[in-house]
Amino acid sequence: MKLQKIVSRLQELHPKEIDLSLDRVLKLCKKLGNPQDKIDAISIVGTNAKYSTIRVLFAILKEANIKCNIYTSPHIKKINERFLFNNQELCDEELAHLLEKVEKINDNNPITFFEILTAAYFYKAAEFPNNINLVESGLFHRFDATNILKKNLASIITPIGLDHLDWLPKNHQTIEKIIFEKTSTLLNSKIIIAKQSSKTIVNQIKEVLNQNSSKKYFFNEDYNIELNKEDSIFYKDKIGSIELLNPNVKGQFQLENISTAIASLRSINKFGITEEHIKKGTTKIEIIARLQEITKGNLKNLVKNNKLIVDGSHNPLGSQVLNEYLDSLDCNKHIILGMMTNKDHKKFMSFFKNISSLTVIDIPNQPNSIKGNDLKDKLTNFDNIQYKDNVINAIKSIPLKKNDLILITGSLYLAGEVLKLN
Repeated sequence: MKLQKIVSRLQELHPKEIDLSLDRVLKLCKKLGNPQDKIDAISIVGTNAKYSTIRVLFAILKEANIKCNIYTSPHIKKINERFLFNNQELCDEELAHLLEKVEKINDNNPITFFEILTAAYFYKAAEFPNNINLVESGLFHRFDATNILKKNLASIITPIGLDHLDWLPKNHQTIEKIIFEKTSTLLNSKIIIAKQSSKTIVNQIKEVLNQNSSKKYFFNEDYNIELNKEDSIFYKDKIGSIELLNPNVKGQFQLENISTAIASLRSINKFGITEEHIKKGTTKIEIIARLQEITKGNLKNLVKNNKLIVDGSHNPLGSQVLNEYLDSLDCNKHIILGMMTNKDHKKFMSFFKNISSLTVIDIPNQPNSIKGNDLKDKLTNFDNIQYKDNVINAIKSIPLKKNDLILITGSLYLAGEVLKLN
């Protein structure tokens, strides 16, 4: 209760949820002693796969007995998920104490919620100067509160695509503008570029990074990952190749995220990470709401022996790789969909070609979500589409046959509600 009261107060410090600027967070961090200058960090920017890539980095670093601090957003079930220090998520009491302390130092000055959370993260992270910090950039990057580091160990560029367009002027809602915002102010260290959805995007990234003197590592040029006919997985770079054990995550795109994490750690080359650390670490990846199979709980009881998967994908780039995974499965697929109002609903669903049914729902506790009936009216290309008011009724309404699969997707907020409900 105390934590929630503090969070509510912090959310009222600025009239806008997002106000892209570095001035306020720099001012607060100066009062805090510029903690961001006292840490070693790996910065992760991009549109998709930031969280997944961080969790792979974390799994490998933990296997090598290297302590990490992690800052991610948004959270899925509770705000504590955003803050990990010494490999552990802060409990309510610890997080309340941290936020209350930073709130007092801020002294009621206007600052957005994300900005004060970011300042609080850096403040706490400075208490662990020997830890590696894995810092996820928020919206875009150039004016994101995390972009106040003066140095870092590396920057990782995950797949970039169209998302959050409502925060850009109408005449700048382009992939070129998003690439510029995300990559033009990366620090001079090392830059690892994940697999992108097109050669055009890769070339645009190269153009923006042309003046950056960092050593750059591109997927397919400097490293890659392959699955051979015997289902063996090989990571390859200019150092050599590693035959991986079967990772504990689903989808080809997760293999690509794994390769980016491995390339990043091998390029930094200061952690003493061995092939054995990599092999074992990639079998211990902990990810929620990204192709997460629900194997027990209230919702699993409703589907019995059928598979139930929740995935927080919410933009076209995410739905494209999600559909590639579905296409690799030999079964009937049923989708339960809920989305936020500001997303490209038609484009998101355009990649799903071979599904048996589509059920649209309302996302509870999210006033900025699109109503299920309105979403149904927009998705006129689907014949077998229905509306149900909630997840439970949606699951109950689907006539499941043996081996059928249900996927719940369209929003991280929906994923969070589903996991709470389960």
